[in-house]
Amino acid sequence: MSATAAAAMPEIDETGLNAEEVAKRIEAGQTNAMKDSTSRSVKDIVRANVFTLFNGIIFAAMVLVLITGSWKDAVFGFVIIINTGIGIVTELKAKRTLDRLSILVASDVLVRRGGNDVAVSHSDIVMDDLLWIRSGEQVPADGRIIHTWGLELDESMLTGESRTVRHKVGEQICSGATAVSGMALVRVSAVGAHSYAATLTAQAKVYKKTVSDLNKGINTILKFMTFLVVPLCVLLIWSQIRTVGGWNHAFTTGEWRGAVVSAVAGVVGMIPEGLVLLTSLNFAVAAMRLARHNTLVQELESVETLARVDALNLDKTGTITDGGIAFDRLIMLEDAADVGGHGVAAERTVAQALYDCCNEEQPNGTGQAVLAGLTAQGFVAGTVRARIPFSSARKWSSVVDERGERWFMGAPEVILAALQGDNADILRQVNEYADDGDRVLLLARSADCNSEGSLRHGSAGHDAMGDNPMGETAGAVSADTPRLDPQAQPVALVLCSERIRDDAERTLAWFREQGVRCRVISGDNPVTVGASHAGSDSPATVSRWPWTRVNCLTTSMSSPGCWSMSTCSGACCPIRKAIVQALHTQHHVVAMTGDGVNDALALKEADLGIAMGNAAPATKAVAQVVLVDSRFSHLPDVVARGRQVMANMERVASLFLVKTVYSALISLGVVLTQIPYPYLPRHITYIGALTIGMPAFILALAPNTRRYVPGFLKRVVKFALPGGVATALSVLLAAWFLPGVMGWNITGNDGDLSSLRATSAIILFLMGVFVLARVASPLNSWRGGLVAFFAAAGVIGTFIPFVARFFALILPTGATLTATLIALAGAAVIFVLCLWLVPKAGSILARFLRRSGINI
Repeated sequence: MSATAAAAMPEIDETGLNAEEVAKRIEAGQTNAMKDSTSRSVKDIVRANVFTLFNGIIFAAMVLVLITGSWKDAVFGFVIIINTGIGIVTELKAKRTLDRLSILVASDVLVRRGGNDVAVSHSDIVMDDLLWIRSGEQVPADGRIIHTWGLELDESMLTGESRTVRHKVGEQICSGATAVSGMALVRVSAVGAHSYAATLTAQAKVYKKTVSDLNKGINTILKFMTFLVVPLCVLLIWSQIRTVGGWNHAFTTGEWRGAVVSAVAGVVGMIPEGLVLLTSLNFAVAAMRLARHNTLVQELESVETLARVDALNLDKTGTITDGGIAFDRLIMLEDAADVGGHGVAAERTVAQALYDCCNEEQPNGTGQAVLAGLTAQGFVAGTVRARIPFSSARKWSSVVDERGERWFMGAPEVILAALQGDNADILRQVNEYADDGDRVLLLARSADCNSEGSLRHGSAGHDAMGDNPMGETAGAVSADTPRLDPQAQPVALVLCSERIRDDAERTLAWFREQGVRCRVISGDNPVTVGASHAGSDSPATVSRWPWTRVNCLTTSMSSPGCWSMSTCSGACCPIRKAIVQALHTQHHVVAMTGDGVNDALALKEADLGIAMGNAAPATKAVAQVVLVDSRFSHLPDVVARGRQVMANMERVASLFLVKTVYSALISLGVVLTQIPYPYLPRHITYIGALTIGMPAFILALAPNTRRYVPGFLKRVVKFALPGGVATALSVLLAAWFLPGVMGWNITGNDGDLSSLRATSAIILFLMGVFVLARVASPLNSWRGGLVAFFAAAGVIGTFIPFVARFFALILPTGATLTATLIALAGAAVIFVLCLWLVPKAGSILARFLRRSGINI
C-alpha cells in the first residue's frame, strides 16, 4: 500500500492507538491472527474407516481361513479393501474442501495509529484499532463506524442478498463484507477467532457425518450379528471338531483346518458384506450420474438423504430468483399534470423519459432492467440535452429532454420529501406497491430546466459533483451539487421486481406433487417476501411470483416450529440454522439451499445442504450437494436420483439379508445336530455373486421413483424371513436325510462329504434364484431376462473346469442326480409353503407380544 494512498485520507481528529497500546494488545493476544485449524486429521479418517465392526468381523474370519492354508476360501476378504478405500477417499476429499475454507481474504489494510495512517497486514490488526474501509476492500474485522463518507457494503457473501447496504455512524459492520462505494473509519470491536467471519469459519469446519438410513440399518444388522456370531463361531468350531473325531484327532491328522473353514462358512454367510460394498458403489454411481447434470455430490451418503427429504428450505435470492431485477410496469399517477397528450400518448412520453433517465453509460442493475424492459417494447434512446447520472448517495437521476422539460427519477421517499405540497397519498400508494414485493421508483417532471440542478451538457457518464477528489463519497457539498426542483410534479411510478428463474415454477410444482413442503426463508422485509407465499389472492402477485403455494418464513423465530414475520438484521443474524433445528424437532428431513455465507451454518445443520454454483466458497465447502451451474431445475433430478437409490437398495438389501437369515439358521442347526457344515465358504462366494451380488448391482441402477417411506429395516427383514427360512430348511433337511438315503459316510469319507456339499450348493443356488426372481418381480420385462441370465450362468460355470475346480463344484450323476432332483423339488415346495406360512406365523407372534405388553 503506497504512501500516496495513505496521504489521500481525509483529515480527522482521532489519532488511534499508540505503539504502547498496540504492544499491550498484541501481548494479550488481541490480534486478528487466525489459527489454521484442520477439520479432521488423516489419521482419524483412516482409523474411522478401517476399524469398523464390519471390517473386524470379516478380517477375523479371513485370518482364520488363511491360517488353515485354504486361501481360496478367503476371497471374501477383498470386500474390506474396496469398501474401506471408497470411504477413505470420499472423506479425504471432504477434508481438503473444509481445510481450504476461509471467508476472509488476507491482504494489507490501512489503520490509523499515533495520528498517522499506516499499512499493516491482515493479521496485525488489533482490538480497538481505527481501520480505514475503502471502496473495493473487504472488511477484515468486526467494527463500529466512527466516520463515514457514503460507505456502501456488499454483504451478499454474508447474507446472500444482492442489494448493497448504506451504513451510518454508530452502526456495526461485520467482517467478510466488501465496500462497493464510499469509505469509512471503523473502530475494531472483534478480532481473530471472535470476529463474525472467523466464528462462521470455525463452525463450518466442524466435521459432520451424513446420517444414512441404509448404513444405520446395515449397522443394526451387524451389531445384532456380533452378539450372535462370536458364540456361534465358537460353537461351530467345537461341533466341527467333534465331527472329525475330537480335538486330539483333529490336530493329529490336520483335520482341524477343515473344521475351521466350515465354521467360517457359517460366520461369513451371516455377514451381508456385499450389501456394505454395494451401498458404497451405488452411492458413487449415483454421484457420477448427477455430475453429468452439473450436480456435484461431495458426500456419497447424501445421495440417500435426497430420497428422504420432506422439507425444502429455499433461500429466495440466488435460488428462486437469480439476483437480477426485472422491469414490471409503469403506473401513471391520477393527479399528474397533462404530459404530452392523454392516454397512450402520455404514457409513451413518460416511458421515453424513463428510458432516457436510465440510459447512462454505466446504468446500475435497476437501470439495466428498465432499459431491457422498455427496449422490448420498442423504445430507443431519445435526445438528451443534459443529464445528472444516478447517484447512490442522492438516490435520483435527472435528464432534460429535447423539449426542454426536466425529468427526475429515483427513490420515491427522497424525491417526494423535496417536493412542495402534500404527497401523502402518493407515498401511501408507493408503500402499498412495496408491500406487494415491488421495488418502486418515482418519475417527476419539471418544466424549468434551469432550476438549481446545475445540469451539465454532454455529461452522460459523469457525476456533476465538481472536482472534489473524494467526490460524493466524501460527503462534499458545493455550489455545483445537484438539487431537486421543489416545483416538480410527480408523474408516474415505476415498478420493478426481482427476476425469477424461468425454471422456478415447474420445479416447485414438482415438489408439491411429490409431497415435499417448500419454505422460503429470507432476510428481506417480511412483507415483501410474504407477498409471494401461500394464500396470496392478488392476481398481480400470482403473476409475478409463480411459487404462490410455497410457505414463506422469515429469519426470526418466536418458538420452536413457529415463525413470526419480522426482519433479520442482515449478516449478523444467522437464524436460518435455528429454523432448521426447529423443523428437526418436528421430525422432518430437511434440505436447505443457499448461496451466502449466512446460509453456511443452516446448510451444515440441515440433513442435506445444497449450494448454488455461484455461492460463497464457505457455503459450497459445507454443502453436501453443489448445483454447479446454479440451476434450480436440477433439484427434482437430484431428489429423484436419491429416491432411485433408496428404493432400489431396499429391494436388493432383501437379497443379502436372506443369506444372513439362512446362514444363521443353518449354523444353529449344525451346532444342535452335530453334523459337518453342508457347504464351503467358496460355495457362498460363487452362489452369492450370481444370485445376489451382480444382480443386485444391476437392479440397484434400475429406474425407480417410489417415494421413501420410513421403516426400511423392518420391511427388509419382513421380506427376507420367508426366503431365509425356506433356504435353511431345504439345506438342513438335505444334510440330515440325504446321507442315510444315499449311504454316504460324511464323517469318515471326504468324497461323500464333498458330494453332500455339492448337492447342498445346488440347493442353495436354486433357492437363490427363487429369491432373486421374487425380488426382481415383475418378470415380464428385462427383469425376467436378468434372472434367466444369472441362472444360466450358474449352470454353465459348473461345466468350466477352472471354475468348477476353484469353487469345488461337482455335477451330480447317477443316483446322486436323482437324489439331487428330489431334494430340489422338495426345496421348491418348502419355498412356496414358507412364503405363505412365515408371514402368518409372524403376525400371530406379533399379536401375542402386543397382548403381553411388548411393543415391536
